[in-house]
Amino acid sequence: MPRTARAIVGGNCYHLMNRGNQKAEIFHDARDYDQFLALICRAQERLALPILAACLMPNHIHLVVRPIADSDLSRWTHWLFTTHVRWYHAKYATTGRLWQGRFKAFAVQEDHHLLTVMRYVERNALRANLVEHAEDWRWGSLAWRRTHPAPVGVTSSPVPLPSYWRHYVNEPQSAVELAAIRTCVQRQRPFGSEDWVAEQGEQLDLAPSLAAIGRPRRSRCVPVC
Repeated sequence: MPRTARAIVGGNCYHLMNRGNQKAEIFHDARDYDQFLALICRAQERLALPILAACLMPNHIHLVVRPIADSDLSRWTHWLFTTHVRWYHAKYATTGRLWQGRFKAFAVQEDHHLLTVMRYVERNALRANLVEHAEDWRWGSLAWRRTHPAPVGVTSSPVPLPSYWRHYVNEPQSAVELAAIRTCVQRQRPFGSEDWVAEQGEQLDLAPSLAAIGRPRRSRCVPVC
């Protein structure tokens, strides 16, 4: 199956995910998590990438970002993952592929859809039963919002967070929301209203990611009169 076209436009919000190769564990202890956060900070010094939300998990990472220029996300992630692989191999005396390959990213509409994705990211550790409260996961941006100084700076969301955000993140998300976001992750499909998604698909030539899943139905032959 051909790869979905990657169309990153500066000024838009994106959910980014990368997973360990064959879902292997990437972060084995607290030092591994902290080192990756330190590399994010170094990446920010090289090329500032506004980060709205983040969560590091044992075998994958989630980021919600808003690149300034079209090429920023690719340049930033290339340096981050390449540098991290070198560090990891040096520490653990390993070789070969560490991450699954290209990161996955999809655009997010800047309205309640953005808050839905940020909430999905910040409650990731809670959903995986790693903590009792989402803010207890020290390698996620919900914890950083009340930590000074934070290990990684978080940019204010273009859609203001409600005053009850922490409580809201700790509340379960609906099955419909989870399914929609996971489909967007897998297909790198824009997440937003129907009209906005269609507009994004047309402007950025994302037809493969918007097509219905599965083979088209075989039409019946109708005799010509």
